[in-house]
Amino acid sequence: MKRIAILGSTGSIGTQTLEIVRQNQDLQVAALAAGSNVERMEEQIREFRPSAVAMWEEEACRDLKARIADTGVRVCCGMDGLLEIASLEGVDVLVTAVVGMIGIRPTIAAIESGKAIALANKETLVTAGHLIMPLAAKHHVPVLPVDSEHSAIFQSMNGERKERISKILLTASGGPFRGRTKGELETMQVEDALKHPNWAMGRKITIDSATMVNKGLEVMEAKWLFDVDLERIEVVVHPQSIIHSMVEYVDGAVMAQLGMPDMKLPIAYALFYPDRRPMQGKRLDFAALGQMTFEKPDLETFTGLKLAFKAAKAGGSMPTVYNAANEMAVGLFLERKIGFMQIPELIAACMERHKVIEGPKVEDILWTEQETYEYIRGQVQ
Repeated sequence: MKRIAILGSTGSIGTQTLEIVRQNQDLQVAALAAGSNVERMEEQIREFRPSAVAMWEEEACRDLKARIADTGVRVCCGMDGLLEIASLEGVDVLVTAVVGMIGIRPTIAAIESGKAIALANKETLVTAGHLIMPLAAKHHVPVLPVDSEHSAIFQSMNGERKERISKILLTASGGPFRGRTKGELETMQVEDALKHPNWAMGRKITIDSATMVNKGLEVMEAKWLFDVDLERIEVVVHPQSIIHSMVEYVDGAVMAQLGMPDMKLPIAYALFYPDRRPMQGKRLDFAALGQMTFEKPDLETFTGLKLAFKAAKAGGSMPTVYNAANEMAVGLFLERKIGFMQIPELIAACMERHKVIEGPKVEDILWTEQETYEYIRGQVQ
């Protein structure tokens, strides 16, 4: 029996993880954590009977306690609650599927407790990869990628010597606005940006796909996960989202992982690694697919990706600025307070004014995040 805890259980990755639990009797949910969705959390508690749960928002925490008083499930709140769930005794794997930098401290706590990490929280490595990966190595804890692209890279490296990698080819769908001009993007509304052509994801990550900031975050994540230089990470637009990423080796051979666009595949691979489990779902039909196409990303139109490489090269606290500025700008866009093209503009403005902190500690990362938020609040009234 493998016991798992899920941070972000009511979101897209969390709910899909629980679908996998339903199909595999040797998985047991030990703990859950979420932000504010009390109704869905109550449903999950009554179905999966975890020993403990956490809610990020205090009001939601009080509401949940009242709703499930009959269950005997322990309810904890805020960051202390996340840390308790992350370090809970007897948990084998922590699935980190929360959005934002609130995932950093719980991930550290889980690693120090000896738990395997199934990582779906990009921000943890984007902002604190220099802390997380050495800590995981020190405690002999595997960090298993849940992102479809990073899972594909991980699978394409199986059985190969890392020093024989020539480059990583990170595929991107191009999002809903592939081929659009800057002028066309100026008029795009929230509803347009949420119409991803291939993937069913949460609202924030879907907007990130539309700006291609998501791919920029994945570039930075890949750097830390696979210990490769930025110069050896290349983004390739692949609109069909069938090849989830590739690895090229020194002899010219390219290994790729292919499959239908279904997040349950990388989630299950992380949970059961190194095993593979049977999964229901649609399979690839190459004859029906007909063709797969590839193109270079348009860095002049989708400047969010270009800024990511700039932030990664600057290093230190700059990736935190990139991530925090995007996180807040996306929130403002979803609230219809700014236009679509203002997202990369705000990221660029925040990066331009920031003085890099080399080798930032967790406190520096969180301070940089708040400073970035304050700057944007001053710019957007």
